Amino acid sequence: DGSYLAEFLIEKGYEVHGIIRRSSSFNTGRIQHLYKDRSTHQEGSMKLHYGDMTDSTCLVRLIHEIKPDEIYNLAAQSH
Repeated sequence: DGSYLAEFLIEKGYEVHGIIRRSSSFNTGRIQHLYKDRSTHQEGSMKLHYGDMTDSTCLVRLIHEIKPDEIYNLAAQSH
C-alpha cells in the first residue's frame, strides 16, 4: 500500500511526493503524519499535489516541476 511505501522511502531519506484528486474526499488518514499541507504550510516529509493519474498533461507538468529520480505508481481505480 502507498502509505507503507511512502514511510519506507522517507526513512531511507527520499523526498516523497504524492498525487491526490481534487474531487476526492480528503482521505489521508494513513499518511497524515507524513505530508506537507500547502494550505496551512505545515512541514512534513511528504508533499501532496492535486492531480489526476488519467490526465497526462497534469502528470507531465508535475514530473517537469518535481524532476523525480524514481516514480512508483500505486494508484487504484476508484469505483
